[in-house]
Amino acid sequence: MNKVQVSTSINGEEVEFLCEPQQTLLEVLRETLDKTGTKEGCSTGDCGACSVLLDDRLVCSCLVLGVEAQGSEISTIEGMAGSEGLHPIQQKFLEHAALQCGICTPGLIVATKALLDKNPNPDEETIRYWLAGNLCRCTGYDKIVRAVQDAAKELAHPA
Repeated sequence: MNKVQVSTSINGEEVEFLCEPQQTLLEVLRETLDKTGTKEGCSTGDCGACSVLLDDRLVCSCLVLGVEAQGSEISTIEGMAGSEGLHPIQQKFLEHAALQCGICTPGLIVATKALLDKNPNPDEETIRYWLAGNLCRCTGYDKIVRAVQDAAKELAHPA
């Protein structure tokens, strides 16, 4: 098969790449563009480890073809931290020990950002519902929920 040229934006930077028509966005991010922060978990869209924002919509990148990124804006975990340091969501995950092995963490952080962008003051039920597509086998979810709640507070009232 012939490779397809794709023009897109990743974390605010214009990017062009070649990919096979059947390659997933996850494969393109990790293997072609060296964006290895996005993790492969299940490759079936069941675990959320590969979550990214595609035009501000939370998606599992293992279920999206690379060619579907044409003309889109993609946000990955690599785009979260700024020159000043970690994004408040990342910092709160650290402070609350809401991570262990790290496979699910990038997807959870990206999903949390999507949630807080849409609902800056979610209650616990909303947080748990929103993050239900992200599986974590190490921490349990209480520390993750507390980190999200604390991040929401900090983003609403920055120091």
